[in-house]
Amino acid sequence: MTKILRDEDLGGNALMRVAIDALETAFIARAGNRLVSPPRHHVSFPDRGDLVFTVGGMLGDKPLAGFRVYETFDGVEHSQIVAVWSADDARLKGIVLGERLGNLRTGAIGGLAVRHLSTPNARIVGIIGSGAQARSQLAAAAAVRKLTRARVYSRDEKNRAAFASEMQHALGLEVEPVESVAEAVDDADIVICATTSRAPVIHARDLKPGVHVNTVGPKTLQGYELGLDVADAAAVIATDSPEQTWAYASPFFLAGSGSERRMADLANIIAGKAAGRGSAEEITLFCSVGLAGTEVVVASAIFDALRI
Repeated sequence: MTKILRDEDLGGNALMRVAIDALETAFIARAGNRLVSPPRHHVSFPDRGDLVFTVGGMLGDKPLAGFRVYETFDGVEHSQIVAVWSADDARLKGIVLGERLGNLRTGAIGGLAVRHLSTPNARIVGIIGSGAQARSQLAAAAAVRKLTRARVYSRDEKNRAAFASEMQHALGLEVEPVESVAEAVDDADIVICATTSRAPVIHARDLKPGVHVNTVGPKTLQGYELGLDVADAAAVIATDSPEQTWAYASPFFLAGSGSERRMADLANIIAGKAAGRGSAEEITLFCSVGLAGTEVVVASAIFDALRI
């Protein structure tokens, strides 16, 4: 009988650690050409939206294969399906329904960037945005660094207050809602930018030396949440999928700049094939674009962890 998990089955911080560790293995596999992760594929339904497919898996002793599909139709609720097979015996390990797996996967990739690019003694986090991605990014940062304090800013005062209350309880971490971007990122060792803004909300002048920045929101020339001067100031720029940055309908926000040519694959940094942080004073930047197929790896690890 095929096992099916839903959002309510994927709660708790323990699964974030499972996801981060699974993705560490996947990124090392990617650096060794053992991760299958082609760019996502869109199928359009005119005047309605798209179905978006990602296919992926890993080669090796325990090969995995699977896919994710989600929709962009208008509606109050959205969902997605992830299916995972064992590629050596054709066994369907299971199916995951809902939105949480995608948020968990994206957060865990952000956590990997924090693990490998932030300073080891990073303690203070500044968060811009108070939605699901901001929550998962903070949870992931807390899973890989001994955080002591977080500050959050978003335009809606009620949303940022709710975020602070929820995340403080969930993580056992002091989380303070603040009234400006500058206050949120002041003296922060890690900055998480997870907004829907199509105009820059953070600039290099806002940041201290040695900070690591994760940008999760819009990143094309049609709109981007992070000032280009942040990329200019960064000693290291990384992304989880250079292929995806080339596949956007609108060019990637660093297209045509010297900064785009400096962008490294996070997998190569993790595997020691590309240089990471060189000193405690360097600014580092991670541009999250979503490494296609990695939901399959995370789902498989969750099935194993839950003994399903």
